[in-house]
Amino acid sequence: MRTRISVFLILLFSASILLSDLARAQTASTTGGLEKPIGKIITAAGDIILEHAATVVVLASVDPTVRAKAGDLVYRGDVIQTGRDGKLDLTFTDGTTFNISSNARMVLDEFVYDPNGRSNSTFFSLTKGTFNFVAGKVAQTGNMKVDTPVGTMGIRGTAPRIEISENGTVTFSTLVESNTIRPGAR
Repeated sequence: MRTRISVFLILLFSASILLSDLARAQTASTTGGLEKPIGKIITAAGDIILEHAATVVVLASVDPTVRAKAGDLVYRGDVIQTGRDGKLDLTFTDGTTFNISSNARMVLDEFVYDPNGRSNSTFFSLTKGTFNFVAGKVAQTGNMKVDTPVGTMGIRGTAPRIEISENGTVTFSTLVESNTIRPGAR
């Protein structure tokens, strides 16, 4: 009788491991495996918190919040927050670059980029702080949107500066590149 119970428990344990592995395989196959990075922190100074929305590496217990530093990868769904002395430069795989000031918060809601595609899309939420950025390929080959407390902007290839104050006031300006055109030149 004891032998039957022991065999039953071993089979039950083995079945639970197998089902767990199948569930993990199903999740990996539907999400494409591990999440691919969408960008990288180039420079970082001061207090910066990077919160990963999804655990990138499967471990028993993982704190998704880390102190960010230069070289850290960012993923879709991540939240970046800078402290009073924090600032960073961030580059995305399509060439978009962001300069983020102190006391800022940015959520990387969506990022789809295929260098050969025409259906690229980006959606970032900016809730406080100052952001200078230069739009990359997504703005030229798809749909780049930036959300602020007062509205959502469609970006088509400019270099905006967005300031979001503590009281929610948003100031928007565009850095303009000037091209000198000589009379008679084409």
